[in-house]
Amino acid sequence: MLEEKRQLIENLTGVNSSKLNYYLELKKRNDEIIKQNNRLEIIHQIVKDINIDMSIKDIIHRAYSKLPMVLPCDFLGLSLLDSDNLNMAAVAPHNECINKKLTNNSLLWQCIREKKHCLYNVDIFADELKNISQCISVPSNKINSMATIPLSVRGKVIGVLAIGSSKINAYKESELKFCTQLADQLAICIENARLYEQILRGKREWEETFAAVIDPIYLIDLEYNLVRSNNRKLPFVEDKDIQENNMKCYWSIWGKGSKCSTCLMEEVVRTGEVSKRRVENSGYVLDVYYYPVFNSKNEIYAVIHHVQDVTEKIKMEAQLVQSAKLAAIGEMAAGVAHELNSPMTVIIGTTQMLQRDLEGHPRAEFLNDVVNSGLRCKRIIQNLLTFSRQEHQPMGPTDVNDMVQKVLSLTKYQINRSKITIKTDLAKNLPMITANGHQIQQVLINFLLNARDALENADADKKEIKIVTGIECDQSDQRCVWLTVEDNGEGIANDKIDKIFNPFYTSKETSKGTGLGLSVSLGIAQAHEGVIEVNSNPGKGSIFKLILPVKE
Repeated sequence: MLEEKRQLIENLTGVNSSKLNYYLELKKRNDEIIKQNNRLEIIHQIVKDINIDMSIKDIIHRAYSKLPMVLPCDFLGLSLLDSDNLNMAAVAPHNECINKKLTNNSLLWQCIREKKHCLYNVDIFADELKNISQCISVPSNKINSMATIPLSVRGKVIGVLAIGSSKINAYKESELKFCTQLADQLAICIENARLYEQILRGKREWEETFAAVIDPIYLIDLEYNLVRSNNRKLPFVEDKDIQENNMKCYWSIWGKGSKCSTCLMEEVVRTGEVSKRRVENSGYVLDVYYYPVFNSKNEIYAVIHHVQDVTEKIKMEAQLVQSAKLAAIGEMAAGVAHELNSPMTVIIGTTQMLQRDLEGHPRAEFLNDVVNSGLRCKRIIQNLLTFSRQEHQPMGPTDVNDMVQKVLSLTKYQINRSKITIKTDLAKNLPMITANGHQIQQVLINFLLNARDALENADADKKEIKIVTGIECDQSDQRCVWLTVEDNGEGIANDKIDKIFNPFYTSKETSKGTGLGLSVSLGIAQAHEGVIEVNSNPGKGSIFKLILPVKE
């Protein structure tokens, strides 16, 4: 009886109704909290699955695979600003509109201009939604609701995230709040991916530039350990297996077992300045540069080691020195020729007139000697002018035997004065070669002068130089003309024969040679696609052989 009265009073006063409303409200709030937690969990999973090296396309597809769990989503698109253009960077589940430029009246442009999220439904924005469906290649019946959220990084809008559904009124403020949180996280991920790509591209460009440098470049720490290189090796260092515990620069770069005596690393560390040294090694001339590398505390922690091969440059400089000398000789020879040719012509002409007047006279033979000697003097002057001529002589048909005769007319006096016998064995019918005759004469003169110097200490009655020419075929059946200069002098030591073509290398006294002759001769031979071979026996003599191809 009392229970029935209590229930009647509660019904009349509305207590039961209040409890029901409270329960329903509480249940609704709990559902919202659960839904919000689920959405946050989805955002967490999306961000967790995104790697810094993922493409924007992969990021959008990863997000699209998770969104339908907590949000109506039939379309997910991302557009990014590129200067003054807005391009679709990624679309899920379709891919047809990648990099497609959006028009200025697009809803996505409106989101960027207003810098706030927007909701669109087909009942009000039917034309706009149809237009954007066409722009991004999505069937229009799939977009009846759309939410656009600007992507912002450090207050700067970089693009727009668009979420679409085939449902009408699919999105409300609560969904929009979730979409904004998702857009913020995606904006950070995309910006990180962009920065990573920029760093990666810069690193790749730097590495490609570093590797493209022809000269060897090394990064060496203060303990002489090789940290990095562009995989360029010095030509005289053999390939060898470098142990992990033996990456010392002097071993891996120079092939030495201990620190180089020419190393300037300590000086660079002490002064903090760039240093340079020229080194000669195994026939090569190298310019070695040392550049200090500083850390954020302005302390030197490594040195860049740059090695530049300047051997060819030195040879060219040597040729320029020789050319300058020859130019000076040419100027002097031109003056001498003008002074000598006129009186020589008078001498020869007058003598020939006397020959006619004294024909049959017993002393007429002496006049023949005067005429022949005068003609010989004119030939010597002409050869000297030809050899020392300043202007460039082009390649042309050249007779090697003729070059030998001209050189002998120039050098015979010097060699005969040293009491040296010259023998020649010139091949007949020798084919013409395409060459610079002036330069071929220069090579032969260098050979002869070196042979003369090699005979300086030999017995006077045994000094002999032999010049021989001939023709042969090389390994590729290419016909070649060769010329040898052989002496029976002191020869070349085995440990020096590899150095004789190095610029400025000489075993003579300073007053007798500069060490440029053979270096210049080798450069001339190589310019003619030829070679120079040397065969020497210490104490017995040397043979220098110039081989030049015959070109039809």
